[in-house]
Amino acid sequence: MKSHDYKVHDYHEGNLELQERFKTTALADYIKTKRVTETVDDAQKKFIESANMFFLATCDHRGLPTCSYKGGDPGFVRVVNERTIAFPSYDGNGKYQSMGNLLKNPNLGILFVDFEGQERLRLQGVGSITEDDELLPDYPEAQFIVRVELTEVYVNCPRYVHKYKFVEASPFIPRAGQETPEPEWKKRGELKDLLPKNSHD
Repeated sequence: MKSHDYKVHDYHEGNLELQERFKTTALADYIKTKRVTETVDDAQKKFIESANMFFLATCDHRGLPTCSYKGGDPGFVRVVNERTIAFPSYDGNGKYQSMGNLLKNPNLGILFVDFEGQERLRLQGVGSITEDDELLPDYPEAQFIVRVELTEVYVNCPRYVHKYKFVEASPFIPRAGQETPEPEWKKRGELKDLLPKNSHD
């Protein structure tokens, strides 16, 4: 799959126009050359694999974006190597909006936020879907694995990250050795004949 058709880390005319207007060209160039990489280092690997959620941005074939939340137990996102991460896709509402987008436009963005430690990490990359991935057995009830070939990795300033405290994990996260409960919305009568068998959210 082809990634974007411009050089990684390059700024486009819109970026450059605002950098010039607000006098941040030198700062932006420093960040581009000194802070943005295409690989994950040891500290970033630890941060990613300790995360229990992230935000995923994708675009469809028309270039229209969508952003979705992905959650799991810490470790559900795996750093396969310094240039690749992987995560499972679980059953949802059946639209496959984000994952379907990847089949048409594989470019994606990922934002990790630690609301307790007030840190964040941004990734750009090219996603691919694998239904027979070797990691699949590690994720009960996962439908497939998404692997992301990284093109940009960089830490963001955390000063606007609000501080929140984690309370509890979702009981709907599939886990080995226990039955995943069915969400209330799937119990609605009008959906009875629309849901695939063994469907979980």
